[in-house]
Amino acid sequence: MPTPASVAALERHQVAIYLGGLGAGAAVGLAWPGAADPLERAIYPVLGVLLYATFLQVPFTEVAGAFRDRRFLGTVLVLNFVVVPLVVAGLTAVVSLERAVLLGVLLTLLTPCIDYVIVFSRLAGADSERLVAAAPLLMLAQVLALPVLLWLFVGSELADVVEAGPFVEAFGLLIVLPLALAWATQALADRRRAGVVVSRAMTAAMVPLMALTLLVVVGSQVPTLDGRYGEIAAVVPVYAAFLVVMAVLGVAAVRLTGLDVGRGRALVFSGATRNSLVVLPLALALPAAYAVTPAVVVTQTLVELVGMLVYVRLVPWLVSERGAPRPLSRGPRRP
Repeated sequence: MPTPASVAALERHQVAIYLGGLGAGAAVGLAWPGAADPLERAIYPVLGVLLYATFLQVPFTEVAGAFRDRRFLGTVLVLNFVVVPLVVAGLTAVVSLERAVLLGVLLTLLTPCIDYVIVFSRLAGADSERLVAAAPLLMLAQVLALPVLLWLFVGSELADVVEAGPFVEAFGLLIVLPLALAWATQALADRRRAGVVVSRAMTAAMVPLMALTLLVVVGSQVPTLDGRYGEIAAVVPVYAAFLVVMAVLGVAAVRLTGLDVGRGRALVFSGATRNSLVVLPLALALPAAYAVTPAVVVTQTLVELVGMLVYVRLVPWLVSERGAPRPLSRGPRRP
């Protein structure tokens, strides 16, 4: 059984561990291109275990109350499916992107995160139970909204390329199944020590699982780039700008709705983080003409991880313990 000290050490060095996972994935992809196929097949199992471990971190007895928080859930939906599309429209209007690259950007930025946003928001002192409660609703909403949004952005010709099947499959395997297993494990822990042991082991495995997920995803996609690094580099400023803009708009939404500190921080993270790992199977299912699209999706994950390191430190300052967002134009007040 991992000790609390070892778990604390993993969390303390999680950034270096994640970077190690990214580097290892890139090295495997470059040195062993033949590993791309088995690594790609491993994405769902690894990501599913990561989400199971993530959902185990939140007591389900508190999630029922969180799901009844209509003001928070309504604000999350408006931010992600009204405000975010407008932001994406503005960002993609000022940058010329090849069609396969644009589709990768749209698939990623139009779909709100439902997995590691819970982990990073908790590090920033957010009410992560609200995000667990919102996860099934956000996933279902993006399944329904994405075809419509793609049609609005690029027309029926391109929207027809994306099939709903992989998205529905992702919902079942990456949301419903991990949630059900996490609930069953917590119920078992109330009656049997075996459930407690499993829960503690999965908690200790969170950081290594995230690193393994990054290794698998990056390692599966590096061989597909085939000299198209310029197209990938072109989307980095778009992803970075999205994080900056959504930090400002997220804090503004907290101010307008009057959410408390915990829910306010959760709202900011929900608006900024995207569902790149979960929509990756959609990109992988595209025709050969869109071979670069999965790499564009994965690139957002890399940019976002760096952004989350900033968010974990910035959001607690912007949405202060006094219950209201701090003004963006001022520095922190001295006590």
